[in-house]
Amino acid sequence: MSRTLAAALALALPMTGWAAEPLTLDTHVDIPRTYMQEPRFDAGEDTELRVDLGKMERGGLDAAFFIIYVEQGPLTAEGYAAAKATAEARYEGIEAMLARYPDRIRYAGSPAEVRRNHTDGVLSASIGIENAYSLGRSLGALDAAWARGARYLGLTHVGHNAVCTSSSPHEATGEAPAGAGLSGFGRSLVLRANQLGMMVDVSHSSDQCVRDAVAASRAPVIASHSGAHALVQHPRNLNDELLRAIAGTGGVVQVVAYTHFLRADPEREAAEQALKDAVARQAGDAAFDYKLHEDLPAFQEGLARIEADYPPASLEDFMDHVEHVVSVAGIDHVGLASDFDGGGGITGWMDASETPNVTAALRERGFSEADIGKLWSGNLLRVWGEVLARADGSNG
Repeated sequence: MSRTLAAALALALPMTGWAAEPLTLDTHVDIPRTYMQEPRFDAGEDTELRVDLGKMERGGLDAAFFIIYVEQGPLTAEGYAAAKATAEARYEGIEAMLARYPDRIRYAGSPAEVRRNHTDGVLSASIGIENAYSLGRSLGALDAAWARGARYLGLTHVGHNAVCTSSSPHEATGEAPAGAGLSGFGRSLVLRANQLGMMVDVSHSSDQCVRDAVAASRAPVIASHSGAHALVQHPRNLNDELLRAIAGTGGVVQVVAYTHFLRADPEREAAEQALKDAVARQAGDAAFDYKLHEDLPAFQEGLARIEADYPPASLEDFMDHVEHVVSVAGIDHVGLASDFDGGGGITGWMDASETPNVTAALRERGFSEADIGKLWSGNLLRVWGEVLARADGSNG
């Protein structure tokens, strides 16, 4: 059955059985640096990626935010130029996918476009930024990102930048001053995002940066891919105070299917670090660098061995975090994210083709069909719509 026919039947039939399946939206899907450039990363084909169009279609993953990610580097002219070039390559990869497969996937720059694409039986691709480092120190760069299609702004990643402090330090920028959060430039960036109608994303931000962003933003704030600190004391996870603060803006926390944030496993983490150290030594480098070493066979083969020896977190672990965040923030302020192709993937939801397992797990935990619809897309689309509604029209 074609997706178009399926969508038409879903509108015509009563909400029972397969026709009741929710519109599914994943807010964080990473893409490799050479996306759509190498045949192995052609999303229209059967690839090694956890998310390609075939896996989305088979698993009923209707929509995803594809991510303009840049690794943190030095706060220098050279560092900013390199980050901008990395971001540009990822924009071009997403654009190439959309141009090559227009009958299967379309860009969605608003909730209405996500819903329209779903009705038309095609997938939706939206764009999010991970790490404002790629913007340099320019508000104009944020306007340019909006024009390229970016609809949420992840303030930071691993490592502090000129916008705010990160939950995790990076050797390129060192330790942050005690108590540091959102910078003056960061506040200006948040307000400009509000004016444009771009969602502000606090995943990866330090606790103080989250507090500052919540205070500064004039629109609801999101966490595009985070876990619950009360369950796993990882610095990337959000504590209950911050969960309530984000919900207090009217925002949403997208719980992420990333094993390290869902279940503490010190032995696996030690094995991964040992692998990185070994791969770097073999390459003759002082330290592991994803840009240099991620695609090396020694690293990929080592990861496969670790995966076998130390199985990732499970859907049960994921559901525990979902239930906790719902209990703290409320059912209207929680969503779902995979972080696929950026480290995400758990037993039961290892790639987009296994998306129905998540819906089944939510049902097993007793969530109603209405609440499952909120978790999969309803809450995020509501927040996105409100952010757009509060924009001042200066987005061109």
